[in-house]
Amino acid sequence: MPIRGEPSWLRETRAAYDTVAVDYARLIDHVEGAGGPLDRAVLAAYAETVGDAGPVVEVGCGTGRITAHLRDLGLDVAGIDLSPGMVAVARDAWPGLRVAVGSMTDLPLPDGGLAGLVAWYSIIHLPPELLPGVFAEFHRVLAPGGELLLAFKAGDRRIRLEQAYGHVVSYDVHRLPPERIAAQLADAGFTVHARLVREPEGYEKSPQAFLMARRR
Repeated sequence: MPIRGEPSWLRETRAAYDTVAVDYARLIDHVEGAGGPLDRAVLAAYAETVGDAGPVVEVGCGTGRITAHLRDLGLDVAGIDLSPGMVAVARDAWPGLRVAVGSMTDLPLPDGGLAGLVAWYSIIHLPPELLPGVFAEFHRVLAPGGELLLAFKAGDRRIRLEQAYGHVVSYDVHRLPPERIAAQLADAGFTVHARLVREPEGYEKSPQAFLMARRR
């Protein structure tokens, strides 16, 4: 049931991932896992950087594969996702994993309570003009010195998807310029201390970017 006043991009993204949740897990999770060697190296470096400093939340956790991987790397981690369908799949796939429904535009978290926050290919569904406000929200929930990790598709264009994972859907994916994202993080009160852009692999059609930043 649509929520009155809810923006169309949010409604479309939730509906799309509710629709594809089971097949997403079947087609992506069991093939891709936590990604290739560079992706896993980024996650391992992030986990070692945060260590036992405190709780971590993955926003846009989807079916829970990255949240579970970070848990296996030793982090005290939970997940939040916009899609109830994806959260249901995550709970079935990863017993004991702490996941809940929520939106990164209005996180159900107290100020300064997190040692870390991960957004692994989840900011790509927001209209780019909303990103500064979302980064301000990330800043709000992180403690001073808290670590942020972003992964996203690099580029500068909007792609409208009408089919995905064997289903008819309708939602947007945004390729984002790493330099712009780094500048917006700086404006939001973060210091970017690591950047990686790798070339596309497998089914990917664009370079992939990874930024690690610390809340000032």
